[in-house]
Amino acid sequence: MVLKSVTESFAKTIHGLKAGHLTDRAIQRSKRMILDTLGAGFLGTSTEVFHTASQYSKIYSCNISSTVWGRPDIRLPPTYATFVNGVAIHSMDFDDTWHPATHPSGAVFPVLTALAEALPRSPKFSGLDLLLAFNVGIEVQGRLLHFAKEANDIPKRFHPPSVVGTLGSAAAASKFLGLSLTKCQEALAIAVSHAGAPMANAATQTKPLHIGNAAKHGIEAAFLAMLGLQGNKQILDLEAGLGAFYANYSPKVLPNLHSYSWLLDQQDVAFKRFPAHLSTHWVADAAACVRKRLVAEKTLLPIDHIKRIVLRIPNVQYVNRPSPDSEHEARHSFQYIACAMLLDGGITVPSFHECQINRPQVRELLSKVELEYPQDNLPSFNTLYCEISVTLKDGATFTDRSDTFYGHWRKPLSQEDLEEKFRANASRKLSCDTVESLIKIVKNLEDLEDCSVLTTLLKGPSPPEMASNSPACNNSNTNFF
Repeated sequence: MVLKSVTESFAKTIHGLKAGHLTDRAIQRSKRMILDTLGAGFLGTSTEVFHTASQYSKIYSCNISSTVWGRPDIRLPPTYATFVNGVAIHSMDFDDTWHPATHPSGAVFPVLTALAEALPRSPKFSGLDLLLAFNVGIEVQGRLLHFAKEANDIPKRFHPPSVVGTLGSAAAASKFLGLSLTKCQEALAIAVSHAGAPMANAATQTKPLHIGNAAKHGIEAAFLAMLGLQGNKQILDLEAGLGAFYANYSPKVLPNLHSYSWLLDQQDVAFKRFPAHLSTHWVADAAACVRKRLVAEKTLLPIDHIKRIVLRIPNVQYVNRPSPDSEHEARHSFQYIACAMLLDGGITVPSFHECQINRPQVRELLSKVELEYPQDNLPSFNTLYCEISVTLKDGATFTDRSDTFYGHWRKPLSQEDLEEKFRANASRKLSCDTVESLIKIVKNLEDLEDCSVLTTLLKGPSPPEMASNSPACNNSNTNFF
């Protein structure tokens, strides 16, 4: 078969990939991504933006429904359950990050849990079905990001998950639903017309909607394609198609299925140790090292002795926030992360509570921070570094540098620490038994015969069950430093 277009090659790949194409490395890495995504989603159900999104979505109803993770009191149509769960995943910016830059999992996994629960099928959707569709959704995002050089850098115009995440969601839904090659092609075309959200909404409550909308719009694109809606069959080939989102757009036909190589085999993802923009993790890492030289353990930082703090970082303006006023601004502030780490010696979920952000000690330190942009410090998650220098009033200067932090794909979290992060996040909503059951199920997901075993646990416990949570499990302030 001679392929006529890049778009057709994507449709053929989405339709043609089978479970036998999955490699052990892709399976293992994707299971880690799924566990981390679930944890971020459960934690995110405590946020104001999740509450707003779920209240809005309650106005919709239909004959079939899906679970809102951790909320047994809320059931929504699959598209809106997907939306709300996607919002929860990104509500604290605690979800995974890939290179070229995007948050790959949040737009894909909620689609699959919603479909697995809402749509009866015989035989049942299996864990392997879910893993295949998940990997297809991740793969499509990665391949599309390689079509434009600018995608290698931290974004300036469009938030990547709102673009490629929407197509990844459509691809995963199309695969899970078993759409034909032609319908897969139509789903991609429809998804492009749903894509795109501006970076101007970074560090606001609206940014989590980018992930929720990407997930929701992708599943809608697949449903509309099933019903016969048609779009431009060369949508990925054209500068006026997907190319409208990227300068110097250069699409390429995908590899032959007989020798297919997954991008996830070649490039792992980064898992965050605290809920903030990925670039701030380099800042936290360097600041932690400087703090160890400034103070002895359990000793207060000598704020009055500090004259200036210099951060040498890449020029990423939407993470340059010298005086953050909200949790979302603090999560996107080089300055706040440096000061919080210097002051407290660690960063956890409560570090972004308003009372922590507005402490007088934090505000005093923030006033002493200066930024420098070395020419060799490029705005790419694959190459950036952070150097921090703290100068005291007596003239002494303490400097440290982070080139790679623990959790980056070059220095991945151990499975033990990844599971500990999940426990800390999920235990806010789930009993210890449920948390441990989910860890076990995800660890052996390829052997799961019926996905309903997984989706049932995602509902969360009833109130009496929550009362039995053990304190040892319910430790949401775990410090990964």
